[in-house]
Amino acid sequence: MKVKPPCMVVVQYVLPSIRLLIMKDLIAKHDMRKIDVSKKMQLTPAAITQYLTGKRGAAFEMEILRSKETMDIIADIAETVARNDTSMEKLVEKLCIACNTIRSQGTICQLHKENLQTLKDCRVCRQTIC
Repeated sequence: MKVKPPCMVVVQYVLPSIRLLIMKDLIAKHDMRKIDVSKKMQLTPAAITQYLTGKRGAAFEMEILRSKETMDIIADIAETVARNDTSMEKLVEKLCIACNTIRSQGTICQLHKENLQTLKDCRVCRQTIC
């Protein structure tokens, strides 16, 4: 039996897209260079380039962009990263809030069903929040 909890979909699709949107915000709204973004986000400049050219993180970007609530959280995360004024624990907490918002809105349900075709009428994402 193939088991693929929502967390796996989040790690594969959602978190990379959140990273991408944070990067775009840092570059566009905070006038940061790619090299500075790479240092702030602890990623290589090559990884930043892959995100920005759509090789990473693009698979779920449009779905996240449709959620104003999630985009507000992402903007807050980018602001926090740009100012460098929070602990890693608070930053992780904000990422979890973004993820939980996406899950509670049912945004990943279709993607989860596509990845696990035996899944029929699932409500796990909306009922179980990490």
